[in-house]
Parts: sequence; C-alpha cells; structure tokens
Amino acid sequence: MSIPAIELMTALRSGQSTSPRLTWYGPDAERVELSGRVLDNWVAKTSNLLQDELDAEPGTRLRLDLPAHWKSVILALAAWQLGMEVVFDDAAAELLATADPGPGTAEGGFDAVLAVALPALAMRWQGELPSGAVDYAAEVRSHGDVFMPHVDPEAARRAVLTAAGAVHTHGELLDGFAAVHDGAPRLLVPAGHGLESALAQALGAWKSGGSVVLVHPDVDVTEKLLADERVHGHAVPPPPR
Repeated sequence: MSIPAIELMTALRSGQSTSPRLTWYGPDAERVELSGRVLDNWVAKTSNLLQDELDAEPGTRLRLDLPAHWKSVILALAAWQLGMEVVFDDAAAELLATADPGPGTAEGGFDAVLAVALPALAMRWQGELPSGAVDYAAEVRSHGDVFMPHVDPEAARRAVLTAAGAVHTHGELLDGFAAVHDGAPRLLVPAGHGLESALAQALGAWKSGGSVVLVHPDVDVTEKLLADERVHGHAVPPPPR
C-alpha cells in the first residue's frame, strides 16, 4: 500500500529531479544542496539502514533529538516512507536519533541509538560512542540506493506525534501536519524555528512542487543569500508552545 510519504519521494525523484529541493546553510560556511534525486538517494539509504540494521518497521517510533538540519529532515522522511512514527522531546520511542549520545544514552530504554554527526563533511562520529550506539554517518553510505519495505506501511498508522500532543496519521501527513503553501515556493525556513516546524514547512513546500532553503540560526540571512537562492517565500514562525 502506498502512503503520502512514498508518493512524495516518487515525485521528488521524478519530474525535475536535478533541480534543488533542499539547500542547507550552516556554520563555518557550510552549504549543502540536494536535488530531488540526491535527496531521494539519501532517504532510501537511511530507510534501509533503519529497516535492515535497526529492525524498524511500520509503527516503530523514532525520537528525533536533533536540531533542524538537513540530516534531521532526511531521517524524518526515511522514517515516514517506512511507515514509522516520528516523535519529539521526551516522548517514548523504540529508536533514538541524537547529536548528543552521552554516557547512558544507549541504556535509556531504547532498542537502538543513532549518533548523528552534524558537520556536513563528517564521514564518521568524532570520538568514542557509547556502547551500542550506531554511527549514522559511517553506516548510512553502505546501504542501498533503492528502498523496498519488508512490510507495507498503512495510511491509518500514526506518522507524527507533535510536541503539543497532536497526532497525525500517515494518510494525514501532507494534509494535516504539512504547512500550506501555494505556487511552488523557494521557501526560506529558519532552523531556529525548530525541527518540528521545519519538517511541516518543508513537506508543504514539496507538496506544492517547491523547494526549501534551511538556514542555521548563526547564518545571516542577507539580501545576497536571498537573491542567490531565488527565495520567494518565508516560513511563518510556529505559535508559542
């Protein structure tokens, strides 16, 4: 059975697949640009890692203990096309993805912990990892470029538990959780608005045929940046929690 996340990835790797779909501006002059095809490639590899190495399946919960970042977006998309549920903050989950796998993290009640190195060029985690933690950067590249689920995902399963406690199913992902955008925007998304907001904004932009420029809080959004990226849309800040 197909679900909106799978249909979205099909769309991103199909028409205008070489056009930018996700552009990241990070600290230390980082700029990462992913076309639809490359974005789909990263998502497929990550879904295969989750499924084949961490035994994830439809209904498995993944807690994203990560800032808004291009790798966080990849992980969320990978979880959704697998039929998993993405949760935030301290919500219960079987799997944890974190940029801070401190001592005791792997023993925190999770079946597995993914350590996510955020620097763009990081090929592996720098330093020692807690016992049982999986190095995302080191492992993801060895997985296949095409994702085939072992179990068909179901539209009625939960896709997102928001920090405010709202639940959205996979069938509602693009019509309930995603932000509403018209006219295929080249959308500026401030990472400082948080990961949950960035995901909702990105899904909405892609649903309408647009693309996303995700910018770290330490990066100045100058007129030159906006012009260079041909930005013609700005994400609305999320309401106070």
